[in-house]
Amino acid sequence: MELAILSGSFLLLLVLGVPVSFALGLSCVAAYFVEGLPIATAMQSMISGMNAFSFLAVPFFIFSGELMLHGGIADRILRFAQAAVGHFRGGLGMANVVACTLFGGVSGSPTADTSAMGGVVIPLMKREGYSAAYAVNVTTHASLAGALMPTSTNMIIYAFAAQGITGVLNGHQVSGVSIGDLLFSGLLPVLWVMGFVLAAAYWQAVRHGYPRRPDGSTELPKFPGWYAVARSFAGAVPGLMVIAIILVCVAKGIATATEAAAIAVVYSLVLTTVVYRTLNRAKLWRALSHAARTTGVVLLLIAVSNMLRFQMSYLEIPDAIEHVLKQSTAAPWLMLLYINVLQVFLGTFVDMAAHILITTPLFLPIAMACGVGPVQFGIMLLLNCSLGLVHPPIGSVQFVGCAIGNVSIGETTKVAWPYYLAIFSAINIVTYLPFFSTWLPSLISGHPVY
Repeated sequence: MELAILSGSFLLLLVLGVPVSFALGLSCVAAYFVEGLPIATAMQSMISGMNAFSFLAVPFFIFSGELMLHGGIADRILRFAQAAVGHFRGGLGMANVVACTLFGGVSGSPTADTSAMGGVVIPLMKREGYSAAYAVNVTTHASLAGALMPTSTNMIIYAFAAQGITGVLNGHQVSGVSIGDLLFSGLLPVLWVMGFVLAAAYWQAVRHGYPRRPDGSTELPKFPGWYAVARSFAGAVPGLMVIAIILVCVAKGIATATEAAAIAVVYSLVLTTVVYRTLNRAKLWRALSHAARTTGVVLLLIAVSNMLRFQMSYLEIPDAIEHVLKQSTAAPWLMLLYINVLQVFLGTFVDMAAHILITTPLFLPIAMACGVGPVQFGIMLLLNCSLGLVHPPIGSVQFVGCAIGNVSIGETTKVAWPYYLAIFSAINIVTYLPFFSTWLPSLISGHPVY
C-alpha cells in the first residue's frame, strides 16, 4: 500500500507537470502520512541531507562554470580546435567536438557547454554548408563530456547518493566513494566519448559530403600550420587551467574538492575580469543569478532525495529490485547490461540530478554484488544519465541545441543514431573494462580504487 502511494503519487505529479523535486517531496510526505510516521522525521531527513560540508562544492563549481560561460572562454577554445582539426572533411564538426569536450572541462555542465559552444558554432556550421541537424547533434553529444569532468557538480551529487552503501570487492570492504577519486576517474572515459563522437561526426560528414556550400563547392580549408595551432592553444590554455588547478589541488593534498572549487571560482574571476577583461558587471550579475538559481534546484533535489532514501530503506525497495534482477539472470555481465538498459530508459524521463539521487541506492548495491566498485559505477551512471539529456521526451540538452539551430527535435533525432551508438559504446567500455575508470585514480592515490 505504502509503495503504491509513493510511486503512484510521484508518477501522477510528474504527469501533471509538477517539477521533479516537488513531486518527489510531496510523494514522500504522502507516504509518511500513510505509514503514520511523524512529519518531523521528513523535515529532519531534508535538513540532514543538505547539511554536509562537501556540498559547498556544488555552488562553487556551478558559479565557476557560469563565469567561464559568460567570460568568452568558448571563443578561444573554438579557435584552437578549428586550427587543429578544421582542415579535415567535416572539419568544423570535428573542431566542434574537440571544443565542446574541452569547454566541458571548464563548465562541468552539458547544458552550459551546449549553450556556450552551440551559440557560436551551430550558426557558423549552418553558414558553412552543414545541415542544422548535423550541427546540433555534434554539439549536444560532444557536450556530454562535461558530465565526466572534474568540474561536474553531478559527481558531487553522486558521491552524496552513494554514501553509506557498502560492499565487498576483492576481499576489501568498500563504503561510499571518495570525491577525489571520482574527479580523476572520468578523464580516460572522456577520451573514449570524444573519440567515438569524432568518429560518428566524421562518418556522417563523409557520407553526406559536408560541408556543402550554397554555391555547390565542397572545398576544404587549408591547414593553417603548427605555429597557428600553437598560438591558438596558448590563447586557450588560461581557460583550461581551471581543470589542472582542481586536479593538482586534490591530488597533492593542497585542498579538498570543496576548497579546490572555491579556488576555481577565484581563478575564473581573475581570468575573466583582469586577464581577458570580458566579464562586465551585467555578465557577472547574470552569472551570479544563474548560479544561485541552479544551486537552489540542486540542493532542493538533494534534500527531498534524502526523504526518498529513508522511504526506500523503510519499504525495502532495493532488496526487492535486487531479488527480481537475480531471478532474471545469474550472469554478472548480463545483470550489468540490464542495469545499463534500465538506466538509459529512466534517463529519458527523469532529469540527471534526480536520476542520480533516485537510482544510485537502487542499483549500486546490485552492481557491487557483480564486482563493480562505486567509482566505476559512478562513471557508468553518469554516462547513462547523460544519454537521457539528448533523447526525447526530456532531452534538455537536445532542446537547447535545437532552439539554437532552429530545427525540430524530431529532425535531429532521426539522424542521431550514430551518436547514440557512440555514447552507448563508451558506456559498455566503462562497464566491462574497469581499468579505464579506476586506473588513473588508483595511480594518483597510490592504493587500489574500485
